[in-house]
Amino acid sequence: MAHEDTHYHLLRILEANPEATQRELAEAMGVSVGKTNYLLRGLMEKGLVKAQNFRRSDNKRAYLYKLTPAGVAEKVRITRRYLARRREEYERIRDEIEDLEAELRDRGAEGREQ
Repeated sequence: MAHEDTHYHLLRILEANPEATQRELAEAMGVSVGKTNYLLRGLMEKGLVKAQNFRRSDNKRAYLYKLTPAGVAEKVRITRRYLARRREEYERIRDEIEDLEAELRDRGAEGREQ
């Protein structure tokens, strides 16, 4: 699950910012540049991301990371699973909050009775 979440975040960032450097991607994801490189290579090997050289005045070796059609489809699949997990988490947290609020209301009533 955590591995899939990492891929989800990376695909999402790449789709929004294909010109991002590996350093910028690493910073946005909160991981090392080495891990970012490893993740990008894995996505490229799976055919989900394609790297193309492009000219940028400040860095002649810059790449443009583009999601392939398979990458876009995989991002949709991963996004659906990610969203389902987040909804489940939200429901659990909401239930916990309701339980805590009820406990506080009950304790408040007990305190007023004494």
